[in-house]
Amino acid sequence: MSKGRALITGGAGFIGSHTADELLRAGYEVRALDNLTPPVHTGDGTWPDWLSADVERVVGDVRNRDDWSKALRGIDVVIHLAAHQDLLPNFSQFFHVNSVGTALLYELIVAEKLPVRKVVVASSQFVYGEGRYHCARDGEVFPDGREPQRLSKGLWEPICPKCGGSVRSLPLLETHANPKNQYSIAKYSQELMAIALGRNYDIPSAAIRYSIVQGPHQSFRNAYSGVLRIFALQMMRGQRASVFEDGQQLRDYVNVGDVARANRLILESEEASYQVFNLGGGRGYTVIEFADIVAEALGVKIAPSVSGEYRVGDTRHSVSDITKVQQLGWQPTKTPRDSVRDYIEWIRRQKLEKDYAGEALARLRGMGALRKAN
Repeated sequence: MSKGRALITGGAGFIGSHTADELLRAGYEVRALDNLTPPVHTGDGTWPDWLSADVERVVGDVRNRDDWSKALRGIDVVIHLAAHQDLLPNFSQFFHVNSVGTALLYELIVAEKLPVRKVVVASSQFVYGEGRYHCARDGEVFPDGREPQRLSKGLWEPICPKCGGSVRSLPLLETHANPKNQYSIAKYSQELMAIALGRNYDIPSAAIRYSIVQGPHQSFRNAYSGVLRIFALQMMRGQRASVFEDGQQLRDYVNVGDVARANRLILESEEASYQVFNLGGGRGYTVIEFADIVAEALGVKIAPSVSGEYRVGDTRHSVSDITKVQQLGWQPTKTPRDSVRDYIEWIRRQKLEKDYAGEALARLRGMGALRKAN
């Protein structure tokens, strides 16, 4: 017996395709809405072969009211993953896709009195901005982003906003947000809409702040899609991994299969309604450590290249506290080593027509989104 009809926006993408598999296994009928456009997809209108044949497919754009209306017909629950994501300065596109797309979702549910019983919206760890730190003199502090002048001199660590002293990073808690770039500001707006509009119009909703999600199906064409893609592609070509800053920045990584399970858990949990959840791997790794994990999985001995470059708007340390989602009964089951191994096994089967990593880095540099310290 079907658990109901689920719509996954961005359903042909990385997290979407794994979430579709999870919901199908759980007994849902699944519909995917996707615009199939680059850089995630090829741009020729074909659906990726990793998407289950059991998924109903709708080509459409979340900025288009008619596409939303078609996709929502007969739907019981929605997992809204479709998003524009990178750190390029095409500012308006983030809000057209992420913010307006989410507003349209709620607008249609209300205007057409659709019987949608739950909405889960994808957010990001990026909404924390520089995050949460401890100062020996001033206690818990929240630096308001790193100053461009300090970054240009290679001074990577944030400082206490009160005394200017050194600080140490603390796990990120859902009670805080301080988005500092175009992507994170748009993502935070999606969270606010999900919780406020959902509550105002009795549409049970939840938002999930994903840490860095990893595993198979992660687009190798997308400049945004992270260190696993960049490092794997570089080392597979015999190149050194391009490590930004000094490589000591902390990140936490979560496996896409674990993310799919969490998506379903939060979708099905009444307790999760009108809440925001962190979703991460539970511990931090330096970027240098992660480069070593990729090299080990590939069976190569190539030392990374610590370039002294930095991404504009990036954060220094980001490790999420996952206590809240653990209280719902979720635990990460896979490590970064598992994710890297699975990704490499997958990407070796893909048709890599050019130096995607080199092209992405050149584009970031050309648009001023990647700069070098003096």
